[in-house]
Amino acid sequence: MYITQGLHRHLQRCPNATAIRYQGRGITYAEFGDRVARLAGALKGLGVTSGDRVAMLSLNSLRYIEYYQAVPWADAVLNPVNTRWSVTEIIYSLDDSGTTVLIVDDNFLAHASKIIETAKTLRVVIYAGDGETPTGMLNYEALIAEYAPVEDARRGGDELLGIFYTGGTTGFPKGVMLSHTNVCVSSMAIVMSGSCRPHERFLHAMPMFHLADFAAMTALFISGGTHVVLPSFLPQTVLETIATERVSEILLAPTMIQMLLDWRTNIPDTTSLDLSSLQTLGYGASPITPVLLDRARDTFPSAGFRQGYGMTELAPIATLLLPEYHSAEHHQSGKMHSAGQPAACVEVRIVDTEDREVPRGTVGEIAVRGANVMLGYWNKPEATAEVLRNGWMHTGDGGYMDDDGFVHVCDRLKDMIVSGGENIYSAEVETAIASHPAVAQVAVIGIPCDKWGETVHAVIIRKSGTTVTDEQVVSHCRDRIAGYKCPRSVEFRDSLPVSSIGKVLKTDLRAPFWEGRKRGVA
Repeated sequence: MYITQGLHRHLQRCPNATAIRYQGRGITYAEFGDRVARLAGALKGLGVTSGDRVAMLSLNSLRYIEYYQAVPWADAVLNPVNTRWSVTEIIYSLDDSGTTVLIVDDNFLAHASKIIETAKTLRVVIYAGDGETPTGMLNYEALIAEYAPVEDARRGGDELLGIFYTGGTTGFPKGVMLSHTNVCVSSMAIVMSGSCRPHERFLHAMPMFHLADFAAMTALFISGGTHVVLPSFLPQTVLETIATERVSEILLAPTMIQMLLDWRTNIPDTTSLDLSSLQTLGYGASPITPVLLDRARDTFPSAGFRQGYGMTELAPIATLLLPEYHSAEHHQSGKMHSAGQPAACVEVRIVDTEDREVPRGTVGEIAVRGANVMLGYWNKPEATAEVLRNGWMHTGDGGYMDDDGFVHVCDRLKDMIVSGGENIYSAEVETAIASHPAVAQVAVIGIPCDKWGETVHAVIIRKSGTTVTDEQVVSHCRDRIAGYKCPRSVEFRDSLPVSSIGKVLKTDLRAPFWEGRKRGVA
C-alpha cells in the first residue's frame, strides 16, 4: 500500500474528471498529477533525499493536497504543522523531527522569519502564497514551472509516511509516526463503511493538518471523487459552499456543527440556501451531545450521519457508527449515542489495569489492535512502550462494550473525576447539562476539594438571549443523573479554550484550580 496509489488509479481511469475545486475553479486529475510530479521533482532538485522530512504551515488549499501527494512521491516524509501552535511549538516540532524543508503560505509569513532564524535543521523555505516572494524563500509556482515531473518513488508499506504531532497542551507535543499502511488501512475502512464514495463531492472544512481530514482525503483518492476546498471553517462560507458546489459529504467536529446550526438559526439569509445535496455528515474528534445531534438531524434531514472515533495514533479510525444507527429505534437502545463498532481490519477490547479484558458493560480502558496502529512516537521509546503493550494501543479513554460490540466512550481517563471514592465521567455530566435549553456549550472538570479530593465544576456558555442560574443548572441535573455527579460549582463564560478543531482544552480549564497542588493527570 502507498498513499499515492489512488491518484495513479484515477490518472488512468478518469484523467479529465475534476479532482479539486478551489476558489471557484477546478483542476482535473491529469493537471493535478502533473503538478504533483513536478513538485516532487523540485523537492528532489533541492536536495531532498529518501526519508527527509518536509513540513507544511498553511491553511487549506489546492497546494496542501499537492503537498500530501508530492512529498511521498519524492520518497520523503510528511510533517504537517498545527496552525494553532505558537512559534516556539512550531520550531520544536521542526527541530525534533529534523525537518529540512518548510512550505509556508501568506497566512503564516509573520512566523517565518523567527522560524528561519531559530530552527536548527531547516535548509529551504518555499513560499506557497500569491504575493511577492519574500527574500530568502523560493516560490512554489516557479518551482513547479521550472522542474520536470519525476517518477513516483512509490514509498509505501511500513515505511514512514509522516510524523503527525499531537498535543502541545501538556508540554511539548509528541510526534506520531504513521506508515503508509497505517493511513491506507484507516482510509479503506472509511470507504468500506460507505463513505467517500466514487463521484462524491467532499468539502474539506476541517484543517488539513489534522489527521481526520487527511484520512478522508486519502479515502476519496482511493474511491475517486472531487475535493472541494475551503481555506478554513467559517459557518456562512460552509453553508454557501454546500449550496453552490452541491457538496454531498462533509466532516466536522461537534463544535463546528454547533456553530453551523447557530449561524443558520440566527442569520435569516442562510435559511433559504438549498442544502439538499448533502448526503453524508461525518462527525468526530470529540463527544457530541444528544441535543446537538438531534438539532443537526433536524437541520439536515436528507443527510446520513456517520461518527468516527479514534485518535492520531490509530491513523485515526478505531470505530465507526453508521447512518442506520442514527434513528429513533437506536436512540432508545442507546446505540445512536455510542461510538459504533470496530472498523474493518480493527480489533477493539476493554481492559482493566492489568490488561485483562473486562466483561461486557464494564468500564475499562479502550485498547485497539490492527494495521492502523502507529509505528510509535518519534524519538520517544519510553512513551511508545507506555501505550503500545502486547500489540495493543492503549488509548487512555475509558469506556465499555455492549453485547453487540458497540463501544460506548465514557471519558478520557485523565478527565474522570474521583470524588469521595466515586468515579464520575465528565461526559455524562456534560450531556445532562447540555440538555438545558439555555446552555450553548459546557465543559465539566474536577477541581480540588479538601474533603472529597475533587468536586464537579461546570463551565457554561449560555445561549444568546437566555438566562440560567447555577442553582437552576444543578436542579436540572438532579432530575437526570445521580446527586453525587451533579456540579458543586458552576461558572459562566463567554467562550471556552479550544483546539484547532474546536475540542475543549480541559487542561487549560483545570490549570488555575490546581496551581500549586498535585493532581495525578495534567
